[in-house]
Amino acid sequence: MPTPNPAALDFMLSRRSRPAKTLGLPVPDRDALRPLLTAATRVPDHGKLEPWRLIVLERAALVRLAGLVAPAGKRLGKSPEDIAKAETQFADAHLAVAVIESPKPSEKIPAIEQTYSAACVCLGLLNAALAAGWGANWLSGWPSHDRGFAAAALGLADHERIAGFIHIGTEGAAPPERPRPEIDSITTWVSE
Repeated sequence: MPTPNPAALDFMLSRRSRPAKTLGLPVPDRDALRPLLTAATRVPDHGKLEPWRLIVLERAALVRLAGLVAPAGKRLGKSPEDIAKAETQFADAHLAVAVIESPKPSEKIPAIEQTYSAACVCLGLLNAALAAGWGANWLSGWPSHDRGFAAAALGLADHERIAGFIHIGTEGAAPPERPRPEIDSITTWVSE
């Protein structure tokens, strides 16, 4: 059995994402971000396919993405409120990492397993940032699911998708704890 790590378990039992709109400066520089990215990619990756990649979006890139939201929203028939909310995700941000699902051809590893692996990278980066003392939030939203936005904003290939944007910065306000699932109501024990 591995050596118990009570501090890590305590972190997992108390971790809490920080709303992206409360994240400000400073943000981790490239040297501080590199170990977080490294930690994020220590995920289940059956067959060592690495069916994901990372795009670090610094301030100027986020402003550029914010400018691409309105045209995409109008094309999709989104309401002005939906467009404004999506623009804010990028316009008010100082650092975000786009986790890109980039599946690889494989006879052994189903596509859905590769999708799960990309989601694990998102959660891994979120937790690594929080563990390092930063505020962080995993967002997606309708622009993430629009092929036109993904191609224009990030140059994604046809087979790639945005798994999430992980916003990282300095916490402006600690959010209150929220209700958590009642474990007994969602858990079934099977003994035979």
